[in-house]
Amino acid sequence: MQHQLEGLLRYIDIDNIYVVVGYKKEMIMEAFPELFYIYNNTFETTNTSKSLLKALKKLKGNDVIWINGDVVFEYQVIERVVSFPHSCVAVNTLPVGEEEVKYRVGENGLISQISKEVANALGEAVGINKVLSRDLPMLVEKLKQCNDMDYFEKALEMAVEEGIEFYPLEVTDLICKEVDFEEDLKSVNEMLL
Repeated sequence: MQHQLEGLLRYIDIDNIYVVVGYKKEMIMEAFPELFYIYNNTFETTNTSKSLLKALKKLKGNDVIWINGDVVFEYQVIERVVSFPHSCVAVNTLPVGEEEVKYRVGENGLISQISKEVANALGEAVGINKVLSRDLPMLVEKLKQCNDMDYFEKALEMAVEEGIEFYPLEVTDLICKEVDFEEDLKSVNEMLL
């Protein structure tokens, strides 16, 4: 989280950074007392769709960038997302396994599918996303329709079906890695040191 915060603060004012907490919230809030927090009191029985819903309901009328808590990245990824003029999903075109969130694009070049179950994926959706304020109300509505244990990508797919345009934002040339396992952490530490 310290690494994420350092990257965000290069491009975003600290007063515009919110963290959704649930599991081990006291530890996180104690380590970063200067941040604003949104509490998911149902974190034990819900998934990322409901955590994101809690945040987006508080941030109406704003463009919003959200980052999964287990993503480590070069800071230029944030610069690229901030400056991109559309709602987007940061992606790479590297080989993917079962655990990764995968994506496909339609003939129009926009995200058409995004989940862990996507067949013939183009690569990984790396866990850094942006929704423009004009698209936020529909995304909030789709998050409300998600089941408690759905990942937020389910709402993205539903929003795409309703006409929101999420562009794939290529970051393959930069370090941006989800840390799920000890070997992921070792790998990313070697890349960044």
